[in-house]
Amino acid sequence: MSNSQPLDSFDRAILDLLQRDGRATNQDVADAIGLSPSPCLRRIRRLEADGLITGYVALLDAQALGLSVTAFVRVRLDRQQDRVLEAFETAVTAFPEVMECYLMTGEADYQLRVLVGSLGAFEDFLRQKLTRIPGVGQVTTSFALRPVVTRTALPVAE
Repeated sequence: MSNSQPLDSFDRAILDLLQRDGRATNQDVADAIGLSPSPCLRRIRRLEADGLITGYVALLDAQALGLSVTAFVRVRLDRQQDRVLEAFETAVTAFPEVMECYLMTGEADYQLRVLVGSLGAFEDFLRQKLTRIPGVGQVTTSFALRPVVTRTALPVAE
């Protein structure tokens, strides 16, 4: 958002509403925030063009799809060379089980959030995919018992 204007209360209200309901029509958004449809649509288009709104998605229920095991996996590489880091990142990007991957500071080089249907499926992921990536030195896993807070909406309030 480097070349865009600062967010005002209408912009923040639009972002908040669209995060909660990406299927809201322009009329719905305009009515909810107190603008007429034309200026509301211009603001939405500007927020999209500025890269604040990067897309629209449907959020699915992992449990209903049989994906009941969430694992947080910390990975330490045996070398922190650029080519090893790049190879790891390229490999995990291709694994559909990896929902998130972060380059970290501290004890681990990476932390992954992995979503699978069973402990057996996680074992397969670990043995057949993750530990076969060249450079993986150590893997430590914690399993989530249950979610306490799960959000998709970013805090946009002033």
